[in-house]
Amino acid sequence: MASVAITRKNHLISFLIHRCRRTTTNSRHSFSTSTTGTKILETFREEFEIGSRVISLETGKIARFANGAVVLGIDDTNVLSTVCSAKGDGLRDFLPLTVDYQEKQFAQGVIPGTYMRREGAPKERELLCGRLIDRPIRPLFPAGFYHEVQVMASVLSSDGKQDPDVMAANATSAALMLSDIPWGGPIGMIRVGRINGHLVVNPTMDELNMSDLNLVYACTRDKTLMLDVQAHEISERDLEAAFRFAHPEAVKFIEPQLRLAAKVGKQKKDYKLSLISERTMDKIRNLAEAPIEAIFTDPSYGKFERGEALDKIAQDVKCVLEEEGDEESLKAVSKTVDTVRKQVIRKRIITEGFRLDGRRLDEVRPVYCEAGNLPGLHGSALFSRGDTQVLCTVTLGAPGDAQRLDSIVGPPTKRFMLHYSFPPYCINEVGKRTGLNRREVGHGTLAEKALLAVLPPELDFPYTVRINSEVMGSDGSTSMATVCGGSMALMDAGIPLQDHVAGLSVGLVTEVDSSTGTINEYRILTDILGLEDHLGDMDFKIAGTRNGITAIQLDIKPAGIPLDIICESLGPAYKGRLQILEHMEQEINAARAQDGRNSPRLVTLKYSNDDLRRLIGPLGALKMKIEEETGARMSVSDGTLTILAKNQSVMEKVQEKVDLIIGRAIEVGGVYKGIVTAIKEYGAFVEFNGGQQGLLHISELSHEPVSKISDVVSVGQQLSLMCKEQDNRGNIKLSLKATLPQKSKNVFVAETSSSTSKQMPNSFKPGGKTPNQQDQNNAVNNLLEDEDNSTKSKSSYSSTSPIVIRSAVECDEEEKSAGLGSSLKDNSKAQQSIKSKSAQKPKTIKALSKELELASVSSKKDRNSKPFLLTEKRNNTYTSSEEEEKDGDKRPTETLAHFLNHLGDQESKVEGPIDAKKLKLGTKVTATIIQVRTRGLVLDLGGGINGMYRFECFVQL
Repeated sequence: MASVAITRKNHLISFLIHRCRRTTTNSRHSFSTSTTGTKILETFREEFEIGSRVISLETGKIARFANGAVVLGIDDTNVLSTVCSAKGDGLRDFLPLTVDYQEKQFAQGVIPGTYMRREGAPKERELLCGRLIDRPIRPLFPAGFYHEVQVMASVLSSDGKQDPDVMAANATSAALMLSDIPWGGPIGMIRVGRINGHLVVNPTMDELNMSDLNLVYACTRDKTLMLDVQAHEISERDLEAAFRFAHPEAVKFIEPQLRLAAKVGKQKKDYKLSLISERTMDKIRNLAEAPIEAIFTDPSYGKFERGEALDKIAQDVKCVLEEEGDEESLKAVSKTVDTVRKQVIRKRIITEGFRLDGRRLDEVRPVYCEAGNLPGLHGSALFSRGDTQVLCTVTLGAPGDAQRLDSIVGPPTKRFMLHYSFPPYCINEVGKRTGLNRREVGHGTLAEKALLAVLPPELDFPYTVRINSEVMGSDGSTSMATVCGGSMALMDAGIPLQDHVAGLSVGLVTEVDSSTGTINEYRILTDILGLEDHLGDMDFKIAGTRNGITAIQLDIKPAGIPLDIICESLGPAYKGRLQILEHMEQEINAARAQDGRNSPRLVTLKYSNDDLRRLIGPLGALKMKIEEETGARMSVSDGTLTILAKNQSVMEKVQEKVDLIIGRAIEVGGVYKGIVTAIKEYGAFVEFNGGQQGLLHISELSHEPVSKISDVVSVGQQLSLMCKEQDNRGNIKLSLKATLPQKSKNVFVAETSSSTSKQMPNSFKPGGKTPNQQDQNNAVNNLLEDEDNSTKSKSSYSSTSPIVIRSAVECDEEEKSAGLGSSLKDNSKAQQSIKSKSAQKPKTIKALSKELELASVSSKKDRNSKPFLLTEKRNNTYTSSEEEEKDGDKRPTETLAHFLNHLGDQESKVEGPIDAKKLKLGTKVTATIIQVRTRGLVLDLGGGINGMYRFECFVQL
C-alpha cells in the first residue's frame, strides 16, 4: 500500500511540474508525454478582440474524438461545436448536411421544469439557430460532395449577456477548418445593432433591446454569404451602410481560424465526388435541350403543366438511354436533365431578359386581396400573388396566453406569434403532418419579425396575438405572402397597426467565368417563381412598409455574392413592395372598429393581493368556476387582474361575478349589483361590491310613495343600486329609484269628440269595451303607472260629486267661443262655489272608505292635501309646504276621511244626457267610480266618456 501511495505522489508531482512548464506549441498532437510516460492533454488557443470584447478559440481539451471540435468563448459564455462526416461512398445527388443546436438548462445553472427534469424535443429557437448556422456554411462544400455531415453545437455556459447563436456559427466554421472534411471556408459572422443612430458591433442583450436594428451578417473574405435582419422601418440607405460596416468586422473572425488550423488542422481527405462526366452531359444535353427550350419559351404553361412537360422530357431521355444500354448515363439522368434545364433558363434570362411566365424582370405578378373573408373569426385575410395563395387568421387572447420561452437568453414570454403551415396539398403532393418543421419555423419567424415592428406597444394593446398562416397554393415566396396576408388580417381584427407591411422575394441569375470565378453578367428578378428560386442563385426576401424595411432574409447557392449586387437589389424590391401595398390599402387601409359581435374584450383591473386571493379561492377553484361558467379567461399578477371575454356581454357577466366577490372602489354615482340581506321598517340592508354593506332607505325605493318595504323588495333579491353618499365613517347610502327612469308627470284628460259620442251607446257597460274606449282606458292606465296595486273591481260605487271634465285644448276653445275672461279667474270662482256648498254629508261612505284604504299607498309620515280636478288648472289656494308639515302627523285613515268628506260635501247636479259638446269648464256632472287607483279615481261620465279624478300628490318625509 505504501508503494502505491508513493507512486501516485510521484505522478502528481510530475503532472504539476509539467503544467507549470507547458506552453502552447504548433504540434498537431493532442497529447504531451511526461517523463513518467503519462499522457497530458494539450490545448491550443487563439485570442483576438472585436469591438470591445475579447474572443477566444480553443481546441484539444474536450471532444477529442470528433473530426473537428472548437470551443468559442466571450466573457462567461462558451459554445462547443463539433463536426463529423460519414464514412460511406455518398451515392446520392444532394448534400445531407445536418446542423443541431442545443441549449441545455445547466448552462445557466437551472434544472429543467419538465416532469422528467430533462430537455425534450428541440425548441423553436434551437431550430432557428441551427438554420442560422446551416445557411452560410452549406454553399462552401464542394460540388459533388454528397457525404453525410453532422454539426452539433452546444452551449456549455451562458452569462445571459451574449446571444450564443453567432458564437456557434463561428465555432462551427473553425471546427470545419480543423477537420479533414473538404470545405471552402472559413467564414465570419457578426451581429450589428444601432442605438441612437450609432452602429454597435456584438451588442449585448440589453443593448439589443434599445436597438432599432438586429443585423446578422456572414461572409467570406470578399463575398456575402448570408443576411438576417430585423428592424424598425430602417431605410434602404441606412441598411446598406450597416452592411458595409458589418463586412470588415466579420472578416476579423477569419484570420484567427486560419492560424488555429495551421497549428492543429487535419489534412483534408480525398473524398469521392459525384460529378457528371462530360460525355454524359453532352449526350443528355443533345437529347433534352430543344424540348426544354420549347417549354420555357411558351408563357401559357402553368406551374403544374410546366412540371408535367419537363417530367415527360426526362422520361423520354431515359427511354433512349435504356435502348442504348448506357448504364452510366442512366444513373445521372435526373440530375443531368435538371442541369440542362437550369442552363437553358439562365441563358434566356441573361441574353433575352425574359422570364418563364413572360414577365419583365421587374414586374410583379397579379395581386388579389380580400380582408374579412371569414367573419366569424377575430380577423382574417386572403392574399394571392400569381399562383401563390395564403390564408391568414388572427386570434386575440389574454396576456396570460403569451408563449413561454425557455431560452437561456432573451425575454421569458412572447405575446405575438405567427405560425406558418405548409400542407402537402398546396403543391399537389401526398404527405403526412409531423412535428415542428425547420422550414415552417423559419418562414413563420421571418414573417413574425416583419410584422412585429408595426404592432402597437403592449401598454396600448395588451392582447396576446396569434396569426395562423395556411398556405393554400405555393409557387414562390409564400413567406412574403404571409407577411401581406398577416398585415391585412391584423387590421381586420381591429389592431391599430402603424402601417401596412408587404414583402416579396428578389432573385438573381449570374453568368460566371469558369476560369476566374468572377461574375461577368447578372440579372436581378423581382417576385420570383418557385422554379426561378430553384434554378437561380439567390433568394432575397425583403419585407417592409412605405417608410422602411422591417425584415430581411438572404439565402444563396453559390459560394458568395458581391455585396454591391446585394445592395443594388434593394431598389427593385422597394418598387415592387409599393405596388403590393397599393393593392392592400385599397382593400383595407385602417383598423376596423370592433363591433362587439365577434370582437373580444380585455380589461385590466387593479386590486390588492388579498382581494385577488379571495377571487382565486382554494387551489384556484373559484377562479376556474367563473371561467367555466362564462367562458372568459382571467389572469392574475401582482395587484392586477386581467379579464379576456369573447364579447361585451360575457365581459359584463364576469365583471358582475368579480364585483360580488371582491368588489371595486366605491364611487358616488356608481351603479353596483347587490343582494338584499335584511329588511327593516325604515329601509333595507344590501350586501354589494364584495361584501360591503349599504342602506337602502325607504325613500329611495321608488319614485312613488311606498308604505311597506316588503311590497317592493325581499330578502335575497338582487338589485342594481346607485351609491348616493358615503360618509367619513364608511356608511354607504344606496338608491334604487336613481337607477329607474323618471315617470312622466303629464296629466291625462278625457278625450271627447263628436265621432266618439256617436259611436258610444248612451248606457255604459262595464263588461264590454269598444276599441276607442279601450285605447282611452290604455292611456288612463299609462298615466296611473301602478297597475299592480290597482283594483279592477267592477262594482259601481257612485258618488253624487259634481266633477268638471275638460281637456286643455277644449278649455281654450270653449273659453274663446263662450267669451269667457281669464280661465284661471273662472276656475277660481267655480271652485269657490263648490266650497260654499259643503254643508251636506254623504249618506254612507263606509264601503268606499274601506276600498280606498286598501288601494292607498302611503307611509305613516305621508302628508295629504286637498284633491284637485284634472281638468282644472291649479290655483294658489292649495296647502303650502308649511301647512303640510303641520299636518304631517295625520294618519292615512284621517286623510281618507278628509278626502271622502270633501266628496260628500259637493252638491250633485245633473243637467240632461252627457254630450261632449255640452261639457264646458265649470259644468257639474254625476259620475260613477269604476276603478280606484293609488293616485286617483277612474270615472264613467256616461255617453261613453271616461274621466280621471286625481288626488293631489302625497308628499313623503
